[in-house]
Amino acid sequence: MPSDSRTAVAGQPVVETLTQVAEGGGDAPRARRRKHKLSPLAKREERRFWLFLLPWVIGFIGFGAGPLIGSIVLSLTNYSLLSAPKFTGLANYRRMFEDPLFYKSMANTAYFGIASVVLSVVFTLLIAILLNQNVQGLWFFRMIFYLPSVVAGIATALLWKNILDPDFGLINLVLGWFGIQGPGWLQSPQWSIAGLVLMSVWGAGNTIVIYLAGLQSIPATFYEAARLDGAGTWQRFRHVTIPMMSPVIFFNVITGLIGSLQAYVLILIMTGGPSSGSAGGPENSTLVIGLYIYRQAFQYYDFGYASALSWALFFVIMLITAIQFALAKRWVYYDGK
Repeated sequence: MPSDSRTAVAGQPVVETLTQVAEGGGDAPRARRRKHKLSPLAKREERRFWLFLLPWVIGFIGFGAGPLIGSIVLSLTNYSLLSAPKFTGLANYRRMFEDPLFYKSMANTAYFGIASVVLSVVFTLLIAILLNQNVQGLWFFRMIFYLPSVVAGIATALLWKNILDPDFGLINLVLGWFGIQGPGWLQSPQWSIAGLVLMSVWGAGNTIVIYLAGLQSIPATFYEAARLDGAGTWQRFRHVTIPMMSPVIFFNVITGLIGSLQAYVLILIMTGGPSSGSAGGPENSTLVIGLYIYRQAFQYYDFGYASALSWALFFVIMLITAIQFALAKRWVYYDGK
C-alpha cells in the first residue's frame, strides 16, 4: 500500500474528530472512539516505533534523567558516601558563593575556555584552508593533521607533559635555538594555563575535517564572480569564505567552548594525577571548575557540594550558549535567509 494511502487511513479519523469537536456539533464519545481507531498497519507501525524508541528511553532514564535528578537532590544535602545524606537546603549553594576557590576555578575555566577556542578556531581554519588546496600528496598532509585526534587522552597528556617540561621539553628546546629562555610552563603560575591551551590545539583533527567539508561546499562560482569584480585574495577570504563558513565556525565555537568548560581529565593528569594532591597547581593556577568538582567529590568525598558546583557549571554553560545564539544573528549567514 502506498505511503500516502496509509497516512490517509491513519490520519482521516483524527481530522474528522478534531473538526467535529471544533464545530461543537459532533458526538463527543463517538468522536473519541473514532480518534483512537487505527488500522492494523498503523498499529503495527506504532508498535515498531515504540520498540525502536525503547532502548533510548531506557538509556536516558538510567544514564541521563536518573543521575540528573539524583544530582539535584544531592546538591541539597551533606553526603560523604560513608553515611546517609543529610538535608541541608541551599547551604551548599550559599557556601559556593563564599568559596574563593570557586571564583578562582571559574576564572581559570574562562581563561582556558576562551583562549583555547580562539586559538583552535583560528589555527584549524587556516590549516583547513591550506589542506583545501590542490597540491600533490595532499592526502598525506591531511593524515598528519588528523592523526593526533585518534591518540588516547591519557597518552596525549603524558606526551604534552614532557613537551612542556622546562628542562628537556621540545618547546623550550626550540626557543633556545633562537636565544629565548623558555618559561616553566606547568611549574609556573603565570604560564601554566598557556601551556594547557597549547595542548588543547593538539587534537583538533576533527575540527579540521569539519572545516574542510564546509570549504568544499562553497560554490566555485562565488570566487569566480569575486575575481571578475577585481577582488584580491584577502577580499575573497573576507567577503566570500568567512560569510559562507560562518555557520561552520559558529558550530565549532559552540561545541569547542562547551568542551573546554567541561575539561578536566587531561589537566588532572598533566598537573599531578588522581593520586596526587598537587593536581590543579601550582598555586591553583590550573584549577578549572571541572577539576574542582572532581576534587570535592573524589578526594574530599563531599558529593553534596560537588553536585552544587556541577549545577553552577551547567547554568553557566547554558547562559553562555544562549548568549552565543543571540549574538549569532549578527554574524552568522545562512543560505536563503
